[in-house]
Amino acid sequence: MLQTSHPRRLLRDRLLPAVRTPSARRTATQRAAEYYRARSTAVLRISVGVLYCWFGVLKLFPAGSPAEEIAAAAMTKLTGGQLPTTVSMPLLGAAETLIGLALVTGLLVRPALMLFFGHMTGVFVTLALLPGQMWHHGVPTLGERSPCRTRRPRPA
Repeated sequence: MLQTSHPRRLLRDRLLPAVRTPSARRTATQRAAEYYRARSTAVLRISVGVLYCWFGVLKLFPAGSPAEEIAAAAMTKLTGGQLPTTVSMPLLGAAETLIGLALVTGLLVRPALMLFFGHMTGVFVTLALLPGQMWHHGVPTLGERSPCRTRRPRPA
């Protein structure tokens, strides 16, 4: 018998070539996980960037943001009343929008992250500066507009 360079294929492989054992071939879930794992940092960066853009643009329009009252009160308290609300809200909205655009595009990410951490510090300081507006029964809230504070009348 002559030895060939190709080993003999099993009968199963000749009859059912598409059927493979799980150990021989990665599953679709494994391939998807590997694909996502390689891109997860970019997906997270872009997701946070889109949210920052959204909330920043809302603050650029008067009465556009549900957190506008709290943001204005926090900015007034943080600046000691030196910066009027008519200036602080567009400034805050522009900063949030710039952070978001930098995260989405991937340009100037380091300066954007410095601005991001400064912004997040201000957000968390607000929890201590405005406890009456920020907390409701031990839970952080957005103030009077929050669904936690508004109660719907029950149908009779």
